[in-house]
Amino acid sequence: MLDQVMKALGYTFRDEALLRRALTHPSMGKDDNQRLEFLGDAVLQYLMSDVLYRAHPSEREGALTHRRALLVCEAALSAIARKLNLGEALIMDRGEELTGGRDKPSVLCDTMEAVLAAVYLDGGMDAARGVVERCWPDENEVSRPLQDAKGALQEALQKDGGESPTYEITGQSGPPHAPVFRAAVFWQGRRLAEGEGKTKKQAEQAAALQALQTVQDSGQSVMI
Repeated sequence: MLDQVMKALGYTFRDEALLRRALTHPSMGKDDNQRLEFLGDAVLQYLMSDVLYRAHPSEREGALTHRRALLVCEAALSAIARKLNLGEALIMDRGEELTGGRDKPSVLCDTMEAVLAAVYLDGGMDAARGVVERCWPDENEVSRPLQDAKGALQEALQKDGGESPTYEITGQSGPPHAPVFRAAVFWQGRRLAEGEGKTKKQAEQAAALQALQTVQDSGQSVMI
């Protein structure tokens, strides 16, 4: 299975133990991928910031931040992980597998970050950059501004005359001075996705973005 992952990444590990750890879910106890996930998040943020900074010399910080958010969000990373079949390669206990752990967006997102960290530790930043260039979608494929995710989702759902999606704030965590809101988006009585944000509006946008990405990843109409 490690050989298949390396082939999908287009990168051959010198130390395969790094890749094995990146694919080890926390349900397995020690030597899981959480530390690698922490590092991979930072590596990805740097690489995407660098790529976007160079690609859009006239854009200000806010616009660049929105572009980066689309490329490093849970929806984007879980979609990439699915294309690489990382879910099938995950090492996890039976209980986690039975609850759908191999296809959970949060698990796949964390795994993708961990794998990128493993590449970085094994081959350096240039190797990690190569994986990003090969595996991430072209920016134009996900270039819709983050603040327009709700509008884009509404367009997708109403293209055949369907009803508009609705949103609900489902939770709040964190201290009063720095709350984190969680929102869910519903359509035709079904919960399509959830998202989090520092404001209720951002949480709704994140939920809409997740719903959009899920539809795009499946290649199927949400009308089904």
